[in-house]
Amino acid sequence: MISTASVRVPATSANLGAGFDCIGIAIDRWLSASVEADDNTNANSPAVTIRREGTLSSVTLAPEDDMIYAGFVAACTASGHPVPKRLVFSAESEIPVARGLGSSSAALVAGARLADSALSLGLGNIALAELCARVEGHPDNIAPALLGGAILGIPIGSNGERWIFASLSVDPGIAFVFVVPPFHVNTAMARALLPRSVDHSVAVRAAAKSAALVEGLRTGDRTLLEIALDDVLHVPYRSRLVPGLASLSDAACGAGAYGLTLSGSGPTVVAVVPQEAAERVADAVTTRWTTEGIRSESFVQRRPAAIER
Repeated sequence: MISTASVRVPATSANLGAGFDCIGIAIDRWLSASVEADDNTNANSPAVTIRREGTLSSVTLAPEDDMIYAGFVAACTASGHPVPKRLVFSAESEIPVARGLGSSSAALVAGARLADSALSLGLGNIALAELCARVEGHPDNIAPALLGGAILGIPIGSNGERWIFASLSVDPGIAFVFVVPPFHVNTAMARALLPRSVDHSVAVRAAAKSAALVEGLRTGDRTLLEIALDDVLHVPYRSRLVPGLASLSDAACGAGAYGLTLSGSGPTVVAVVPQEAAERVADAVTTRWTTEGIRSESFVQRRPAAIER
């Protein structure tokens, strides 16, 4: 018997400034994936096949190295279920790859959800979020990809191997402007730029800014959001990967934004803005990047995306 399942998983934006490795939002750019799984082997068919379309068409990874397969295997392992002998995946995405919009997390989540559904593993979204966060090492993209909205992931346990997930309120007056350049940033390379430790005084500032982000998103308070979007943990070290980042921030704020920062590790940038200033900020940032010789595309997310149940 062949078991099948289909899922849709949203793109995500992590960090949002001071929410480094713990806060993310879901975005209305989607990965659609399906699977056919069975235990009948065929000498003429590979054990794992992935048909890729959309933004995934340029991906050349072997199927066994794809995050969709990794998520499927992780869910099977977590539930003690053997991995089926033959897997045929289909995946179509509108999420830009390696641009700071959670494309790899979406693939990992899609694979885990496909296994849970096709094989009736009974894991559920919270268990899937924990196991995918263990694979990825942090929950900021994983949690909103599974739960939707804006999510805070809090590590617990002596080694941070488990998480609690909390839904965050976002004031209806806030919008998110994304500007996507044509070049890529390798996440592993961006993470390698970060220092192994920071001074205690920097950690205190980072904690205060993270709290300001949560409260600023809830209330729409301009002062809190301006503070929160001025990150001290990762953006200063990764800014060299995104030409003209400081200038883009100036352009966004001049057009009415509360601030601009990297989406994930970049190169996409995200501005948090009053709803009425969204298009104005998008135009200002794309125009400023054009003066740097970079043609970019923008889109506005009016509310964090909801997950279809």
